[in-house]
Amino acid sequence: MKPSRLFATLLAFTVGITVGPPGPAAEPRVGAAAVNITPPDATPMAGYYSERGAEGTLDPLHSKAIVIELDGVKAALVALDLISTVRAQVEEARRLIEQQTGIPGAHVMISATHSHTGPVLSTRNPRTDLFGGQNPLALDFAARLPQLIANSVKQANGRLAPARISTASGTQEGLAFCRRFHMTDGTVGWNPGKLNPRVLRPTAPTDDEVPVVYFDTPKGQPLATYVNFAMHLDTVGGTKYSADYPFTLAQNLGRVKGADMLTLFTIGCAGDINHINVHWRAPQKGTEEAARIGTILAANVLRSFERLEPLTNTALRVSHERVKLPAAPVNAAQLDQARDVVKRLAAQGERRPAFLEQVDAFKALEVEARQGQPYEIEVQVIAVGNELAFVSLPGEIFVELGLAIKRGSPFRRTIIAELANGAIGYIPTRRAYLEGNYEVISARVAEGSGELLVDSALRQLRALFRAPVDGKK
Repeated sequence: MKPSRLFATLLAFTVGITVGPPGPAAEPRVGAAAVNITPPDATPMAGYYSERGAEGTLDPLHSKAIVIELDGVKAALVALDLISTVRAQVEEARRLIEQQTGIPGAHVMISATHSHTGPVLSTRNPRTDLFGGQNPLALDFAARLPQLIANSVKQANGRLAPARISTASGTQEGLAFCRRFHMTDGTVGWNPGKLNPRVLRPTAPTDDEVPVVYFDTPKGQPLATYVNFAMHLDTVGGTKYSADYPFTLAQNLGRVKGADMLTLFTIGCAGDINHINVHWRAPQKGTEEAARIGTILAANVLRSFERLEPLTNTALRVSHERVKLPAAPVNAAQLDQARDVVKRLAAQGERRPAFLEQVDAFKALEVEARQGQPYEIEVQVIAVGNELAFVSLPGEIFVELGLAIKRGSPFRRTIIAELANGAIGYIPTRRAYLEGNYEVISARVAEGSGELLVDSALRQLRALFRAPVDGKK
């Protein structure tokens, strides 16, 4: 079957759109809360292709939640200081949230910040199984996580109070960088190293927008600030728990707005974007780098506070679609090599396979286990009036896909949270599949999958923007 025909058969379907009841819009109510989710020491950590146990905590990890209520309709925005989200854990957390708060599970958007200094998530695949996912401490954390998430939403829901919702955006250039480069030998390089003379130019732009949503009481008491930026969280490193640069961001905003204000950070489309400036000689790793980035972002947000504009149409609308993404093709030779790679890794005493060999091996085995079944994922939209929309995407999404959604959205401000509601790894652009290298080798889904996500997001955004606020669905 030709690829175009294959994609034509992989149709998305709308699960539902919810809008508020008829009548004039009521005053919004908002609640915010954070729950500590830091696992015990010695729990295996995520982020790299090796096993390492946590040896302490630099700063605690949290599940942070903001609950919004408008005209009786509620929705929750949740951010986890974790590497990713697991669909089964999201579904269980939503079930508990609905049971304990009455907020519909489909109205809860759960995303991860992508911290590389948090625990491994037990997902029963070859990579996590080999690198600590079946450790009893990791299994215990995975079992407890849905209730911890639910606790954060339950606490936020219990704090609902009259509020104002305002938005603004800043632009922060020179902080995020594409990590894929056209090289002098005609190839595309990935993280080619600082001052590499073979670097020609990046393969993609960056998304320098820093959207901000600010919640305060009618009397001006700060409640919460939602901040989004499209850049990888892999600056701290090491073997101690850390929320990475969002920790410093929250600290600095708290110093200005008060320690009781919650700062909730989500990561935008940053599958091919990180913090490394290859033209700058200075090292960019460790707590100092995380503090530098967090401080710069905090300054940007503080400047945006001067430009905050209150939302005028505050009807709450929620939509989501299930989309089927075709699995990446895998051949018999790849599978034979993959089994050999995993065998050598498990033996530990033998020569360690090359990094990209490991990447391809774990991808091949995971895709083969699906036996041809596509990845069925969720794209969700939560809209506040016709001015603000939050979009969830299920993986590490290449930046140009996110920019396409923002350009095509009819909303004045569209915020995209990746690694949300379950995640399936890297999702490159169609062009990137021709360029190759790490993210493409790692991608579990086939060429064109990212564009299917863009189509779903824009379809929902346009439908919600047009939806009448008269109680119809």
